[in-house]
Amino acid sequence: MKEVIKVQAIKKTYNAESIPVHALRGVDLSIQQGEFTALVGPSGSGKTTLLNIIGGLDAATEGSVLIDQQNISQLTDSQLIDFRKEHIGFVFQAYNLIPVLTAKENVEFVMLLQGKSQAERDARVKDLLGAVGLSEQIDRRPNQLSGGQQQRVAVARALASKPKFVLADEPTANLDSKSTADLLDIMAKLNREENITFLFSTHDQRVIDRAQRIVTLEDGAIISDEQNAIGS
Repeated sequence: MKEVIKVQAIKKTYNAESIPVHALRGVDLSIQQGEFTALVGPSGSGKTTLLNIIGGLDAATEGSVLIDQQNISQLTDSQLIDFRKEHIGFVFQAYNLIPVLTAKENVEFVMLLQGKSQAERDARVKDLLGAVGLSEQIDRRPNQLSGGQQQRVAVARALASKPKFVLADEPTANLDSKSTADLLDIMAKLNREENITFLFSTHDQRVIDRAQRIVTLEDGAIISDEQNAIGS
């Protein structure tokens, strides 16, 4: 399998009122194309910090992150924005949909930034909202959708740019059991059929049970990295 993410000796230190807080303490991690992996650990373990550094939303204090062999820490801010737009899909706990835009407009937004044609945007949006079961809600705004439906729009949006992988930070935290199961089914199907790589930060046992690989962090360090025999 092809390596899509390589994290090397990542450290992250925050200076809280001049007292250093070591969020990550020399983390090494490799993710292969098509993996369905969960980063787990208690609050404060560093899993969200690691996810944000991998996604270029935060910068490491030391170490490097290679995405498709590109060291993203060497990119300028504008280069990093362009790189994320082309390579990485994000799914957040709070959905982060644009309230005034419809489901269709939220999903196609990144494609507008990429300069895709109207015909290409329309076809991609139709396919993605169909894949997440929202064909009938295409013209609804976020406040007209349930939490589970909003998160499915967020997944469709994350996939709109045809990214190499999707980073999902606590994507099921605000969802009930059925919405969580539906969302995980959709993600697993996309992972299986389109070989899209998923990396989750989660403490939700429902997500952990479905992951193929479980990487556990504690106090800013990886303490275990195991395959999950019962994962999807």
